[in-house]
Amino acid sequence: MAAGTEEVSRTPRMVLYLRVSTEEQAEFGYGLAAQRDELDRAAKYKRWDVVDTISDEGITGKTLDRPGLTRALQLIADGHAEGLAVAKLDRLSRSVVDFGDLLEWFEDAGAGLTALDLNVDTSTPSGRMCSTVLMAVAEWERRTIAARTRAGLAAKRALGQPTGRPSVSDQPELQGRIRQLRADGLTLQAIASQLNQDGVPTARGAALWRPSSVQSAAGYQRPRPRRRRTQLPAITRNGRRRPDA
Repeated sequence: MAAGTEEVSRTPRMVLYLRVSTEEQAEFGYGLAAQRDELDRAAKYKRWDVVDTISDEGITGKTLDRPGLTRALQLIADGHAEGLAVAKLDRLSRSVVDFGDLLEWFEDAGAGLTALDLNVDTSTPSGRMCSTVLMAVAEWERRTIAARTRAGLAAKRALGQPTGRPSVSDQPELQGRIRQLRADGLTLQAIASQLNQDGVPTARGAALWRPSSVQSAAGYQRPRPRRRRTQLPAITRNGRRRPDA
């Protein structure tokens, strides 16, 4: 290049990321080899400078806590790459919350995320919006399926059809008695002792009631623990950690 001449454009440095779980590979055949072929073709067509090709094998996409993904993001965080490419968006994440965290992280890093199946590049405003909407739709679909499943099970129970292991909800008289005893001020241990004295089997068919089984029969559900957010790599520039990272 002649002195004083600036480079107009250069090939972006990219990390190619692949992921497959054992069940998905067996059921759909969309294994690592298929993803690698698609990414390699895209890299050649788009003239990417491929820094590394990294994979996670047999790991779910429901969490970002994956060794391969962490290593891929670290390359970007340290300034060794400028973007990450996946063959399909769900190879990166199956969670709207996690995907939102990733989008924010890529924006902070000044890096792009490319999903070949959707022709989405989050380095552009339209690509960012499109990917967020698609992930939201996917999450809505999963929740809709789960709601339909619960409704179907409730309908079967209403018809007296078995839906799995018996529960206290299948015995309204027993459930009512436990709730009444609880309302009368009896402790969980006292209710368990009373039911055991009367020879009442538990909803699961066991011989002895315990405070925990009484609590469950009374309608108590232990709150689901909040999922811990995965700590994404701190973003550095020129070997220095950003002050706000």
